[in-house]
Amino acid sequence: MNRPGRQDSGGDRPLGPLETAVMNVLWAAPGPLTVRQMVDALAERDLAYTTVMTVLDNLHRKGWADRDLAGRAYRYRPRASREEHVGHLMAEALSTAADQHAALARFVDAMTPDEAAALRELLNQRREAAP
Repeated sequence: MNRPGRQDSGGDRPLGPLETAVMNVLWAAPGPLTVRQMVDALAERDLAYTTVMTVLDNLHRKGWADRDLAGRAYRYRPRASREEHVGHLMAEALSTAADQHAALARFVDAMTPDEAAALRELLNQRREAAP
């Protein structure tokens, strides 16, 4: 899996507020977007075209977005889904815990019954699929 925030040997770099807003638009879009489409999608922020172009270029360099040339304009799309990104964040946060068991216990304690049931189902599926 390509992990958001990594491109080749580039390290993880957190997103700023504007980068996060742009990624949210990319994740919600049904397909790749041009800079002009992104400016239109972020119209309430009243951003300059060059600002959005720079943010998208930075997201591409950081490994968060892929781009393809369509005529004279790039079309941008997220490198990974929002769910892949969240899963990566969760795994990374767990890896930093001195006591991973205690961290997992706190995480489970904070779950709603529906979330706990979904986790239980996923764990059962994984156990059944294991050789």
